[in-house]
Amino acid sequence: MARKKLRINTSGPGLFDFFADDEPIPEPAAKKIRDFAISTSRKRQMQTAQATEAIDTVDTTSLAKADTLRFISFGSGSSGNCSYLGDSTTGLLIDAGVDAKTVLDGLTDNGLSIKNVTGILLTHDHSDHVRFVYQLVRKYTHIGIYCTPKTLNGLLRRHSISRRIKDYHKPIYKEFPFKLGEFEVTAFDVSHDGTDNCGYFITHGKHKFAVATDLGCITERVDFYMRQAQYVMIESNYDQYMLEHGPYPLYLRARIAADRGHLNNEVTAKFLKDIFSPHLRYVFLCHLSHDNNTPEIALRCIRTALLDAGTPRVGNGSDPRLNNDGGIELIALPRFDASPLYTFRID
Repeated sequence: MARKKLRINTSGPGLFDFFADDEPIPEPAAKKIRDFAISTSRKRQMQTAQATEAIDTVDTTSLAKADTLRFISFGSGSSGNCSYLGDSTTGLLIDAGVDAKTVLDGLTDNGLSIKNVTGILLTHDHSDHVRFVYQLVRKYTHIGIYCTPKTLNGLLRRHSISRRIKDYHKPIYKEFPFKLGEFEVTAFDVSHDGTDNCGYFITHGKHKFAVATDLGCITERVDFYMRQAQYVMIESNYDQYMLEHGPYPLYLRARIAADRGHLNNEVTAKFLKDIFSPHLRYVFLCHLSHDNNTPEIALRCIRTALLDAGTPRVGNGSDPRLNNDGGIELIALPRFDASPLYTFRID
């Protein structure tokens, strides 16, 4: 049986063909080499140009604004409380009384990522502040729950929730600062009727943010931290007249007005007037009652107090002159909807 001959293509050189120094390269091979060299040279030139352009067009403004913070509320009131504070790499949620989808949609709509959220700071164990905390950490397992051990115990005792929530717990203690990315967070005591109740003082570079929601009176520790902040998130829960003449039964009215209950507009207004200073830039009124307050009443009361304190202007959060004229932006956070995204800069 005749053996099948191996056919070799001799129309051009093979990959490993050897050419002597004095032997001319066949034209087909020479053309391929020239074309390859030209193509490679052009590719390298394009890559070099693109790399140079990328270096030249680095967004130096974003680097310069590395100290820029962003804030948004996803709901503030008895139906649910949750807000976000973050920089370019790290985000914090304050409370988790709003469902995961609403939080995710609110972040995405504003160009923010849930992947950057590293922790949830719980103020206390009432349902409107913790209802969806386990849903959030189960869905996004990289997020930790930061609260005092007493708050966690109260959460487990008061609510039907899996004990596996302990796997996500990062215990914190009042007056002991801890770090989350570039944020330094200090929990402080507030007067309310939860199992354990915290406000938070959050610093980031020169930024100072303080939150105190669900509190019945202004204590020395609340005054100490709020007085330092440029950005204050504080409860303005009810109008005294509306509570007294509203539909709530006497026992509930008494609970709300107690020292471990909630702040009314007049108390919040007097406090903000007392702590006013030129470095105060934003005031967010939170946890407004749906039945015993309105945003218009709360804003009017607090605006009058701030103007009496000497601020040259009280804006609504959309004024581009912010930080240039010593004015204050005053916002009543929506009860059921997300707020606009607010950006904090220190020039």
